[in-house]
Amino acid sequence: MSVLTKHPAAPPAASEVPLRPPRRRRNGAAPKKKQRAGYLFLLPWFVGMAFTVIPFFASLYLAFTDYNLFNEPTWVGLANFQDMLQDERLWQSLKVTFIYTFVSVPISLAAALVVALMLNRGLRGLAVYRSVYYLPSLLGGSVAVVMLWRYIFGNDGIVNGFLGMFGIDGPAWVTDPEFSLSTLIVLNIWTFGSPMVIFLAGLRQVPAMYYEAAAIDGASKWRQFRSITVPLISPIIFFNLIMQLIGSFQTFTQGYVMSGGTGGPADSTLFYNLYLYQKGFTEFEMGYASAMAWVLLMIIAVFTAINFIASKFWVFYDS
Repeated sequence: MSVLTKHPAAPPAASEVPLRPPRRRRNGAAPKKKQRAGYLFLLPWFVGMAFTVIPFFASLYLAFTDYNLFNEPTWVGLANFQDMLQDERLWQSLKVTFIYTFVSVPISLAAALVVALMLNRGLRGLAVYRSVYYLPSLLGGSVAVVMLWRYIFGNDGIVNGFLGMFGIDGPAWVTDPEFSLSTLIVLNIWTFGSPMVIFLAGLRQVPAMYYEAAAIDGASKWRQFRSITVPLISPIIFFNLIMQLIGSFQTFTQGYVMSGGTGGPADSTLFYNLYLYQKGFTEFEMGYASAMAWVLLMIIAVFTAINFIASKFWVFYDS
C-alpha cells in the first residue's frame, strides 16, 4: 500500500494575490468629534474676543475724532494728540505715574524676593506664612483697603498716633501734596504677595547640589546668591518685572479713592488712568480719552520692548 504524501503548494505569484480593499477606520469620525469638542470649549474665548476686538478698533477710530457721547463722532485727525502736548494736567499725570512706577516696583520686587528667600529655608507652617503674605496682594487694589489706608495715614490715624507717642507731630499724609503719593507707594509695596509667591516657587526649583558645590569651594552666602540664585531665577525676576510694570502704569483705584476722584491734593495723586477717566466720563471728551488710552498703550509697549531687549544681557534660560 503506497503512502501518499502531500507537498505544500507553492505560494501564488504576487500578481495573482487578490488586492483587498483598504479597511475603513471605524473611528474615522473621532478626530472631527474631538475638533468640535475643542471648538466648543474655545467658544467662550471667541465670544470674549468679540467684546474685546470691537472696542479695541472702535477706540482707535475715536482717537482721531471729536466725540462727547451725545453727538456723532467728527473726524479731527491728529488734533487730540496735538492737544496733549499743551495739556499740563496730562504731563502731571505722566509724572505722577512714572514716579509711582519707578519707585514702588523695584522696592516691591526686592521685598518680595527677600521674603521668598526667608520662607525658602523650610520654615514650619510655610503654607500659613505664604497665605498671610499673599493676602494683601488680593486686597491691595480694593476700595476697602484704600479707605483703610486713608484712615491709617489720616491726621488722627494710626501712624500719627504712633509718632505722637514719641513726641513727633506727624504730617497730614493724605492731604499734604508732599506725602500723599508716598502713602500710595507704600501701599503698593505692601502688596508684594503675588510676586513673592512666584519667587518662592522659582527658588524651590533651584537644585541644592549647586549650593553644596559652591559651599565646598568656599563661596559665601552672598556669593552663592549672586552667582547661583539670581541667574537661575532671572526668568522669574523678568516675568515679575514685566507684570508689575504693566500693573503700575494702569493704576487707578488707589488714586481715585484716596483723592475722591479728583487726583488731589494739587494733582499729586493724579494718575494717568485717573485723568483718562476724568476726560472720558466726567468731561465727556471720549475722543480725547481714547487718544490717551492709545498713548498709554504705546508707553507700556515701549517699556516692555526695552525690557525684552535688555533681558538678553541678564536673563539666563536653562538650555
